[in-house]
Amino acid sequence: MNYETLLCEVKDQVARVTLNRPQVLHALNAQVFNELEAIFTTLATDPAVRVILLTGSGEKAFAAGADINELAGTDPVAGEAKARRGQAVFRLIETCGKPVIACINGFALGGGCELAMACTMRLASETARLGQPEVKLGLIPGYGGSQRLPRLVGQPAALKLLLTGDMIGAAEALRIGLVDEVLPADKLMERAEALAKTIVSMAPLAISACLEAVRDGSEASLEEAIDMEAKIFGRLCGTADKQEGTKAFLEKRVPVWTGR
Repeated sequence: MNYETLLCEVKDQVARVTLNRPQVLHALNAQVFNELEAIFTTLATDPAVRVILLTGSGEKAFAAGADINELAGTDPVAGEAKARRGQAVFRLIETCGKPVIACINGFALGGGCELAMACTMRLASETARLGQPEVKLGLIPGYGGSQRLPRLVGQPAALKLLLTGDMIGAAEALRIGLVDEVLPADKLMERAEALAKTIVSMAPLAISACLEAVRDGSEASLEEAIDMEAKIFGRLCGTADKQEGTKAFLEKRVPVWTGR
């Protein structure tokens, strides 16, 4: 895979995607969106990849936000199109069918914070700083941040961040539920890889079904959601992996998954 703004490597069924525009703290421009779309489309259908880690090169930033040089010249039509483009790419990441772990190493601001929120879970270094400072530019988040943030942390905490534009540290982000774990900077990727290894050891179809049930269920009524859960549970009961999993448990051995 050859990209100008991203790096990607795959090892032991785990892909590491690294934003690589360090000179601008990995600011998100049109090219980054195009390459994120391309790489996640590829990884989503690659059977050799079970988990995706997403991070920024170096220790200064995960992604510092939208590219202000691009943003400054937008009119209403271009602005809406830009927002919809970012939303579509982040929705692709959110719905790719594989766990995506954001490894937040430094600044995750504006679009960078929105990118992290589109991931399945978020690990942060102790030096991470997160926020949605769009009000300081006369804007609101445009890539789904005004919707994902309150779903993650609740409306009061979300509005505090959205209305003040304040940055918060990793400890506060953990307290309000914006990130799931906080690690020393030198342990961030080690922990992410260990978490990915654990997920890889589980049944592939069950992992993708968990993602499906939680994602789609959260966007439905409880009645619709539990009906969906029952259908997914039933579907999995007809798989070879379910047969293998239950048999291995009874035989007290490690299961061998086939993804069928």
